[in-house]
Amino acid sequence: MTVRVIFMGSPDFAIPILKALAKSYEVVGVVTQPDRPAGRGRKLTSPPIKKLAQELNLSVIQPSKVHNSETINQLTIWEPEVIIVAAFGQILKKEILDTPPSGCVNVHASLLPRWRGAAPINAAIYHGDKETGITIMKMDEGLDTGPIISQHSIQIDPSDDAGTLSNKLSELGGKLIIETLPQYLSGEITPLPQKDSAATYAPMLKKADGLLDFAHSTEQLERKVKAYSPWPGTFMYWSGKILKINKAHADHQISGEPGQTVMRDNLPGVYTNDGILMLDEVQPAGKNKMPGKVFLNGAKGWGIES
Repeated sequence: MTVRVIFMGSPDFAIPILKALAKSYEVVGVVTQPDRPAGRGRKLTSPPIKKLAQELNLSVIQPSKVHNSETINQLTIWEPEVIIVAAFGQILKKEILDTPPSGCVNVHASLLPRWRGAAPINAAIYHGDKETGITIMKMDEGLDTGPIISQHSIQIDPSDDAGTLSNKLSELGGKLIIETLPQYLSGEITPLPQKDSAATYAPMLKKADGLLDFAHSTEQLERKVKAYSPWPGTFMYWSGKILKINKAHADHQISGEPGQTVMRDNLPGVYTNDGILMLDEVQPAGKNKMPGKVFLNGAKGWGIES
């Protein structure tokens, strides 16, 4: 008998997971976020998962609020054995959690209970974690508090930013859900409660969170640039305008007044509380991304040579 699955997800992270499920199970429906304005032109744009679902000829709904009666009715009509969730973007309440006989299963991008919440990948990099991973969890009404079905860890490479690490974890999530689901559905796996006392939280990020505070350490600022790339991005103010910082590295050889701009080795830099944050790639307001060296050519008054 074919297992009927509903998938709930929205961003690129969820794509490998839906692809994997569609190859192995009968995905009877996909639930994703509504189309929203995006980009400079504010053009109405579909979530990546909607585009994939259409390519796979899967039924899709896009409720602004997942708990409205129309959505609940559609979930019931689809008669799922299990609902798989990956970065969906809305909290599920008991009415939906109890709809499928085998419950709702979440593919979460951290080693729970570390980094519960909306931005676990960013948090792992920002806080200097050496490893992270994927947790397959049976969902309950809490925020990523449900019992753990399976986990798999990976090392965080020093060169990883949130974008590259997300790609690695999404591929891992697709593999792990396919390995785990048969044993879970057959009752071979008993989900284990999380240790709440060890929980940490990764709240949702906003663009304003990307402002760099040069009173912090160089290492912390370097990690923040990686953790917030590609979104929400990091930035500083220079000459009264926003200067986006896309790539940067730490230099501890010399220190000065935090926040003071400086030139070193033909690169722009900013003094921190223990060194210099060297700006490898920047994006001035109204312009395209450019190497730091190119930016310096037109950045009159940036700073003295160090």
